[in-house]
Amino acid sequence: MNDSLKIIDQTLLQQLSEQAANLPRLRKNYNLHPVLEDPVQRLCNAMEPDTYVRPHRHLEADKWELFVILQGRAVVLTFDDTGTTISRVELCSAGPVYGVEIPANTWHTVCALETGTVLFEVKKGPYHPLSDKDFASWAPEEGNVSCDKYLAWYKQADIGAVPPAP
Repeated sequence: MNDSLKIIDQTLLQQLSEQAANLPRLRKNYNLHPVLEDPVQRLCNAMEPDTYVRPHRHLEADKWELFVILQGRAVVLTFDDTGTTISRVELCSAGPVYGVEIPANTWHTVCALETGTVLFEVKKGPYHPLSDKDFASWAPEEGNVSCDKYLAWYKQADIGAVPPAP
């Protein structure tokens, strides 16, 4: 067997899901790219239904993001500049929708709808933690008491829905 192969199998997905469930942020990623400076970021991202991902966008003109569901169910939402929902795409490992590519400069978030959800993500690198995302001013920072209200909203928000009051 070739030691350089990186295999995404049920064992990996199970381990990632178990680790995510036991972490404070309820998320765990497994990077396939060797370094954060890699020009193509490739990762498995395990997330639980109570993890909050603050809406954000990637401002670089060519900084798109691709999500493909490997296990579970998730919703990807996009928003206008005021936080009004402009699209809702549910991804499910049983189908009918398995993936979505988000264009650059698009406000978006992702929310797990089932325990054990794992997404495969691909996006342009390099990854710079301090400048990778432009966070939405109309959504609370991670850890804020309003995050639970936003999570509930994500799970049912449809096109035209406005974010909850802080």
